[in-house]
Amino acid sequence: MKKQPKYLLYASLLDAYQGYIGSDEIYNEYWGNAEHPQYTEDEFHEKQRLALIDRINRVPFDSEKADRGTAFNEIVDCIILHKKSDKMDIDIRKVEGFMHAEYNNRTHHFPIALCREFADYYRGATPQVLTEGILPTAYGDVLLYGYIDELMPTSVHDIKTTEKYAVGKFKSHWQHMVYPYCLNAEGNHVYDFEYNIAVLNETKYAYNYETFTEYYNYVPEVDVPRLTAHVEGLVRFIELHREVITDKKIFNL
Repeated sequence: MKKQPKYLLYASLLDAYQGYIGSDEIYNEYWGNAEHPQYTEDEFHEKQRLALIDRINRVPFDSEKADRGTAFNEIVDCIILHKKSDKMDIDIRKVEGFMHAEYNNRTHHFPIALCREFADYYRGATPQVLTEGILPTAYGDVLLYGYIDELMPTSVHDIKTTEKYAVGKFKSHWQHMVYPYCLNAEGNHVYDFEYNIAVLNETKYAYNYETFTEYYNYVPEVDVPRLTAHVEGLVRFIELHREVITDKKIFNL
């Protein structure tokens, strides 16, 4: 009988754990020099801890920024696949030069030129590909999984939308290790990864955007030990807080 994994962990949960263990660095970036910070360092650390527990328990949350990213991804996917969306209403207004998406009772709009730039870049891609792989750890086998935004024959792509960007912004994220690891575990030898970033800024008088790419090369000899250590840290956190975890899926139950 095939041995079942002890834990099921998805890629963005590893990012949430990174936000918790890196809370001091995040705090200093936003409030380190503020005279009257919104939180003390200890308060922010606790806020990040509770946010991670909520993420583990899949507590619903409302985020306009997250919805904006989801809407942009969906528009790009629909252009690639030449289909209508079954998740949201998408309206093309060529006179205005924008594509509009109604999602979670909000209207998100993006320049047609930007949407086509991304869709053209992914010509031949397969959107929203589920990938998963078993990672052995000191605490037992862990099933890692996640949905790849765009899978090309020789590269993995993750779409990001943001209002501000600095080089290396997504270096501490974990998709560029998790997805190649899972693909290789499935027998798909893909090592190149890109975060394709749309920086969107809307003012009263203009809508400006820029695009950037962060490229990472997956090197198993280096990245698998780092990934394993990070996953084991998350497992320790999960076990330490086991009594407050209500979503038992993470324990493969």
